[in-house]
Amino acid sequence: MEAHVIKLLDEKFHFFNHTRFIEHDPIQIPHLFTKKQDIEIMGFWVAVLAWGQRKTIISKAHELIDLMDGSPLQFILQHQDSDLKRFELFKHRTFNATDALYFISFFKRHYQANESLEAAFSTQYQDEEITVEQSINRFYAHFFNDEFAPQRTQKHIASPAKNSACKRINMFLRWMVRQDEAGVDFGIWNKIKPHQLVCPLDVHALRTAESLQLIQPGPTNWKKAVELTDTLRALDPNDPVKYDFALYGMGIEEKTIWK
Repeated sequence: MEAHVIKLLDEKFHFFNHTRFIEHDPIQIPHLFTKKQDIEIMGFWVAVLAWGQRKTIISKAHELIDLMDGSPLQFILQHQDSDLKRFELFKHRTFNATDALYFISFFKRHYQANESLEAAFSTQYQDEEITVEQSINRFYAHFFNDEFAPQRTQKHIASPAKNSACKRINMFLRWMVRQDEAGVDFGIWNKIKPHQLVCPLDVHALRTAESLQLIQPGPTNWKKAVELTDTLRALDPNDPVKYDFALYGMGIEEKTIWK
């Protein structure tokens, strides 16, 4: 890798991996909470909704919080059926009330049996070490392990098995797993290690990575996300996805106040 590219990535990482990043990014939503489960619920939900304008994503996340009376876990576990009617008008792009109600159903099923959402993503499975790729595939199966799961909701949860880059789930895992001295990512999970993470990859990061010759040109899929992560791992084998801040930042900085 060219020395000037390494220098640029390090500079942009340190610039964007800063508390100022929180104010303008959907990660501000889970930062509103202190309870681990509330951080997980809203972190996962806002990550899934993270497409389109960031202001709209953040606004819709606040709407969800209001619909859950400001206490996601408490609402998930203690709501009455009549409370669910308030979600009938919720919509963000192609995510609608049917999807929202199934998310609530999933969270209730999961948290009634588990203390943390981390259990659904653990890379330890019956004493067998598995990869993050396998972990996300297992999560997908767990998420839809319900005979009443709406088929339409499947498009909102990606998996490597479908050859998706899984940008939103990888972003959520980065939030939960990275031990971040800057205080942007939470680092509240420990069963998945930072070195196991796969870099979130969308069209903006893809374009930037290609322009820096970090990856070969190609489609945005799981293989390409792994290829990018392997390249970044050469720079930091313990925390390769920290450079997501640099790639994302360079991809959108012309549209932000950071110039």
